[in-house]
Amino acid sequence: MGATDWLKSRVHAWVDSKLDPTFRAKLKALPTRQNEYGYDPFGFHRDEAKIAALVTQFLYRHYFRVEANGVQNVPKGRVLLVSNHSGQLPFDAVGIGGAMLFDYDPPRIVRAMVEKYVQTVPFASYLFARWGQITGTPENCKRLLEDEEAILVFPEGAKGISKPFTQRYQLQEFGNGFMRLALETGTPIVPVAVIGAEEQAPAVNLKPLAKLLGAPAFPLMPLPPFFPILPYPTKYRIHFGEPLTFEGDADDDDEVIAEKVGVVRTHIQSMVRVGLKERRHIFW
Repeated sequence: MGATDWLKSRVHAWVDSKLDPTFRAKLKALPTRQNEYGYDPFGFHRDEAKIAALVTQFLYRHYFRVEANGVQNVPKGRVLLVSNHSGQLPFDAVGIGGAMLFDYDPPRIVRAMVEKYVQTVPFASYLFARWGQITGTPENCKRLLEDEEAILVFPEGAKGISKPFTQRYQLQEFGNGFMRLALETGTPIVPVAVIGAEEQAPAVNLKPLAKLLGAPAFPLMPLPPFFPILPYPTKYRIHFGEPLTFEGDADDDDEVIAEKVGVVRTHIQSMVRVGLKERRHIFW
């Protein structure tokens, strides 16, 4: 055994010791198409996913102390989880993924659609693929839905995470792509509202620098740690709504599709308003 293999085996042994044995068994039993080396067509690997699960467990249970409500509303089989987006960096995706791992039975790996920019970041493209995340193209999503996977979509895109703090919890314009995908594949949509991420990293986005780097945004916080790699430990409350189903032609005009998208957006905005009224404090 080489040094790299030895180190890898030690890391996996340590991760196994930190995860509940019952959870590990359920994770190992997750249905997925894999080759002889354990990888699925998108690079996902169960052993690598255990590392992501351990990190997610810490953030979910201890750092953001997530309360997940209505997670049982997520149906079995193919589903699109459509959520508001905020917080400069996608820790809200970690929260939603954690709910499906630790509060849903049996656990499900959520495939989040990541920005194409991520594929240019060293190590990120490798790790995200191993942990089940995908570049958000219609072709990738369609293939995963045909395999009865759960896909997480943030229709606001970069506009959601980079909006000014004064516009927190005000949903930005939604793209139409997720609705065309739902219509084409007959996939139910579960609206998701995340409360708490807006306050985790109040920042100013330096658009000229972001453009220079080819990034969707470059946030700078007024207080340490200045860059939101370590967000404030706000308390997350995540609300999963009842599944929505839509009928129609995926090739309909944008105006027709936008009406259906508006229904989803209205559901999420209403859930956000209710969630804000119900929460007691930003940090508890």
